[in-house]
Amino acid sequence: MTELHPSQLSQHLQMYARAKWSSWGSLAISLGLLSLGVSSDKSVKQFKTWLLGASVATLEVGRRQRHTAKLLQESLLDIDQVSRLNFQSWMNKQTQPTAQLAVTVNAINPNWQPENLITDPIEYVNRVQKHVALVGGTGDGKSTQAQYFSTRIGGQVVVYDVDSAKGDWAWVPPDNLIGDGGLPEVNKAMGEALDHLEKMRVYRKTVSKDVPQEFAIFYIAEEFPVLADCDNAREWIRQHAKVGRKRKQFIMCLAQNDTAANFALEGDADILDTCFVRIRLGKKAQDYARTALKSPQLEQWLKTGGKKRFMVDDCPCELDLSTWGMGAMQEPPSTNDSTNDTPTTSQQTLNEYEQAILTWGQSHAGELLKARTLQQSTRLFADVSAEDIRIMFRAMADRGLGEVEGVSDRLGWKWAKEV
Repeated sequence: MTELHPSQLSQHLQMYARAKWSSWGSLAISLGLLSLGVSSDKSVKQFKTWLLGASVATLEVGRRQRHTAKLLQESLLDIDQVSRLNFQSWMNKQTQPTAQLAVTVNAINPNWQPENLITDPIEYVNRVQKHVALVGGTGDGKSTQAQYFSTRIGGQVVVYDVDSAKGDWAWVPPDNLIGDGGLPEVNKAMGEALDHLEKMRVYRKTVSKDVPQEFAIFYIAEEFPVLADCDNAREWIRQHAKVGRKRKQFIMCLAQNDTAANFALEGDADILDTCFVRIRLGKKAQDYARTALKSPQLEQWLKTGGKKRFMVDDCPCELDLSTWGMGAMQEPPSTNDSTNDTPTTSQQTLNEYEQAILTWGQSHAGELLKARTLQQSTRLFADVSAEDIRIMFRAMADRGLGEVEGVSDRLGWKWAKEV
């Protein structure tokens, strides 16, 4: 059987269809003329000879069309089979290994790495000097990411969280953890934050344009749109977004959906676009890679990395939050001649959890303290997760209180006089 080009096959099929229908049409017309020719109607009797002749001629035309259709069918063998085989042949040519197919294979290559990969989102945020909009679904790790920022970003940390559980923010001074009184307490605190923002404007105007670090505040709002019900929420986020950078007042807002309305910025979407770094976690990051960046490779890379891979603006980021990076939440204590192991209260402010860790370390100098040990040995840490305890270890080491060893779930803390 000769292989036909798709256009040739189409012509042959059209010829076959015309011949077949012409043969059936000729047969119908011939029968009609024949029935009139043999009719006893006197009005057509005089045309009987003509009608019979026309019937025979039409029948002959139909016979020839039938013969033509038969020849076409024989030349094509089985037309349905030809159609199927030609389609299969065309598909085989289209799916041969090509550069396009290679791209598809690369898209699911687990060893592929993006060129603009970053590993420190806090360094990125400090470099661009913007606020943070943290977006992710339930279980994507928004709270862990926010807690990580709180130990590394620098300056005073204030947290708005009406749903926080015991131990969630154990390293944050109790007065800076706001939300036990519900939305009214958060609303009041937002009003006070706006007042502080205004004081920083006056400071820059009357004292110095450079705001001292002691006045710097990093607010974490967990989470919108729940906090959007506060009367001060809209003005709080708008004012900090617009003027907070120069006054060293930065905010991080958490939400499950990346829309202006979710951040109490309905009608001011440009503020979200220009004043915030977008950190997208989980499926939000994958969707952004697929729809906005048009990169199936990046989407697959994000999927295979779990929670440690996410997007910071248009930059993919890989960070295992069980291995906390080096950074300081507060300035380390200054060196003095005192031989007392315990830092002075003017240099360090410890909450009850940190004090318990420090007390254990001083009584077990040189021994490595693990999170599990604290959970099993004292009721204070019974409801605190091992990951949160390791956060405390790292935060204390960053402040010059002891040192850490190991990584991930093997990370531990120990007290050392000379650190």
